[in-house]
Amino acid sequence: MNRKGPVIALLATALWAGGAIADLPAGPRLARAAARQVGVTTLYDPSYVRLAYPNGDVPIERGVCADVVVRAFRAIGVDLQVEVHEDMRKDFRAYPRHWGLRAPDSNIDHRRVPNLMKYFERKNRHLPLDGAYQPGDVVAFRLPQGLYHIGIVAEDRVPGVDRPYVIHNIGAGTRKEDVLRAFEIIGHYRW
Repeated sequence: MNRKGPVIALLATALWAGGAIADLPAGPRLARAAARQVGVTTLYDPSYVRLAYPNGDVPIERGVCADVVVRAFRAIGVDLQVEVHEDMRKDFRAYPRHWGLRAPDSNIDHRRVPNLMKYFERKNRHLPLDGAYQPGDVVAFRLPQGLYHIGIVAEDRVPGVDRPYVIHNIGAGTRKEDVLRAFEIIGHYRW
């Protein structure tokens, strides 16, 4: 009896299945990576922290809204800490100056919503604000107090309405909530 046939078929199936996941478009992979943070990141902590570079992160149980985005992108192989920092080094003047910095800071720049917005715009990833929102899209908001906020569109939709959930951290850890239309949308990006 030839046993090579079933072994080869099993290996081919395993490789195909693994490749199928890796071959998913970035959007669903980002949405799933963000969803995996729900219940893991349980605290909102905007503290300035010295981070390793590259791949620096605050402890996984804490973070801010931008950390949800940074961690999801890192899970699909894009290190926004490096990407934003290097882009800011190339053209620091193109980025917002809200914080009085004179040079890029790899510890914090990627954790600031206006910097992420500028980075996505510079990479031509922006979409119309009134366009369709797909899983993995990044959405930036202006909160009623004028603060910036950011999240990632989830794969699943709010029951009874034609609107996706958003995965974000607005003060109580990473959550999946019906907030897409709760705040003013000021940025819509797709990787």
